[in-house]
Amino acid sequence: MKSCTIIGVLVIVMLIFFPSCKKKNSSTESLAVEKVTAGSSEITLQGPNFNIPVDSSILIQFNVSLDTSTVRKSLVLKRSGNTNVLFGITYLNRNQTVVLTPATVFNPLTNYVLQIGSTLLGASGESFSGTSYSFTTNNRKLTLKSVTLNGLEFLQNKNLSNIDYNHEDIELMFSDPLDSSDYKTYFTLGASFLSISLSDSNRKVSITNVSPLPDYTLTQFTVSSSLKSKKGLLFNGFSNSFYTSLDSTYKFPPLSDDALLSLVQQQTLKYFVDFAHPACGMARERNTSGDVVTTGGSGFGVMALVVGINRGFILRDQGLAQFGKILTFLETCDRFHGVWPHWMDGTTGKVVPFGPKDDGGDIVETSYMVMGLYTMRQYLDSTNASEKLLINRINALTNAVEYDWYTQGQNVLYWNWSPDYGFAINVKVQGYNETLITYVVAASSTTHPISAAAYSQGYAQNGAIKNGNSYYGITLPLGQAYGGPLFFTQYTYLGLDPRNLNDTYANYWTQNVNQSMINYSYCVADPKKYIGYNSTSWGLTASDDPGAYTAHSPANDDGVITPTAAVSSLPYTPVQSMNAIRKFYYILGNRLWGQYGYYDAFDVSAGWWATSYIAIDEGPIVGMIENYRTQLLWNLFMSCPEIQHGLTKLGFTY
Repeated sequence: MKSCTIIGVLVIVMLIFFPSCKKKNSSTESLAVEKVTAGSSEITLQGPNFNIPVDSSILIQFNVSLDTSTVRKSLVLKRSGNTNVLFGITYLNRNQTVVLTPATVFNPLTNYVLQIGSTLLGASGESFSGTSYSFTTNNRKLTLKSVTLNGLEFLQNKNLSNIDYNHEDIELMFSDPLDSSDYKTYFTLGASFLSISLSDSNRKVSITNVSPLPDYTLTQFTVSSSLKSKKGLLFNGFSNSFYTSLDSTYKFPPLSDDALLSLVQQQTLKYFVDFAHPACGMARERNTSGDVVTTGGSGFGVMALVVGINRGFILRDQGLAQFGKILTFLETCDRFHGVWPHWMDGTTGKVVPFGPKDDGGDIVETSYMVMGLYTMRQYLDSTNASEKLLINRINALTNAVEYDWYTQGQNVLYWNWSPDYGFAINVKVQGYNETLITYVVAASSTTHPISAAAYSQGYAQNGAIKNGNSYYGITLPLGQAYGGPLFFTQYTYLGLDPRNLNDTYANYWTQNVNQSMINYSYCVADPKKYIGYNSTSWGLTASDDPGAYTAHSPANDDGVITPTAAVSSLPYTPVQSMNAIRKFYYILGNRLWGQYGYYDAFDVSAGWWATSYIAIDEGPIVGMIENYRTQLLWNLFMSCPEIQHGLTKLGFTY
């Protein structure tokens, strides 16, 4: 019993005199940061701290638990530019770890500073000296993992074509979930109303169109760059386009091919009759030209009048009355050594300059008018007194053309002459191109003819017009590579019959058939992958295009198809041309058919459809269809004794 009392006393003494055995007060210790992390990345004091995830929270681990009442005022997060960043705070590990979560994700590739102030205390009053951490975020954003359009890859695949315009099914897979309450307005598909839904943990967007899209049209699909992920990740945006399929339903009731050809001729003729300049009867340059009339296009128009009268599209008296008005204008308008200018004012008859220094005679345009006048002359009835007067007036006009003046005494024709600038333009008329008829009518003149040497040395360049190469397995006798624009096969040959035409350089039927087939084959091959080129939609020649007026050809192809090219090739490519005539009318007619027949041109790839009509594109449609059907214009023109003499003189057989 005594020993127990002694032990108890010793314990009490030890508790009084040896307090060092008790743990010291923690308020004398320092509060310290042990580690700062963002996602899997550690942020150190020494740095540099790059590629910090933009969508991460920041975890700050301390060596002791914190006095949470001091945390909020002690933490500051700033973005470059000294902008405070809002954040929320939670605690882990018995308040020893602070989780700092920004209200929105960090901006990518941006500098931030985390400041921990000296006001921070530990749970037991431990003090903190304060510190700061600098870091730069990575470029992590909301991204697209895949996009499909009707099952086809659409993320990288540009300009898909022939996509069903009635049904578009677009699926997008994102890298991160979207906000299901705010995502639909960021997706657009043309002007279509859309049905949009989310799936796969809100990462997959499915889109279908509620109403059909326009057919045969470049359509844009866009995801706005304003779209963000659920966490707020930024998005760079997405845009891609595709071409919808063609609505292949007939836009007009079906006709027999013969009736369709008549319709095309009759509708196109209206350009030269209904739209003729009211004061002079001449053809306007184009449907937006006002008073400007064109010599060459009007020559084609005179031949169209012959077709119109002969087919009963217009009465003979009506057609000849208009033709008489044209003759009066040609007799009184500006002429330069008997040669008409390219353009004139249809009211005053004064020259309208075609270009700088081009304010005088144009021998090529004049030759197209002479071809038309000769053709009309042969059609007229010389036993009819009034028509005999028209014949005499034609002869006076054609005999007045001074072809020899336009040679400057050389063995070549020059295109232009001006009373102010003379031959300053200095362009020789050389082949092979649309100007063969110029040499034929010039050699045929009974008053101012050119020599055979002018043709062989000037136009044919002593044989330099020969080609002889093969394109798409087709040999081209003459001209530039791939043949050039198809008006080479049409302007001259509205009157000049190529079927049996030969000279030392070529058989001209072979030349025209082969050039037409090369042009067709090029369009079918479509080496530049333009939309709308195929076996029923083809033809490259001079016409309008989205930028300007251009001589389109296989060597100068910018995606524009010109109906007159294929239509006016009907004598040379009857099957291929007839297929195009049907396609242009029945299938594309809602865009391509108008007041005066086929509009000038179209470019499906560019989404462009012309509303223009041009006289020199309209005229060959009427004339070349007729030459295919009855050879009327060929027969009339070739019956001219002057032409027969001129061809023989130049060494042609026909």
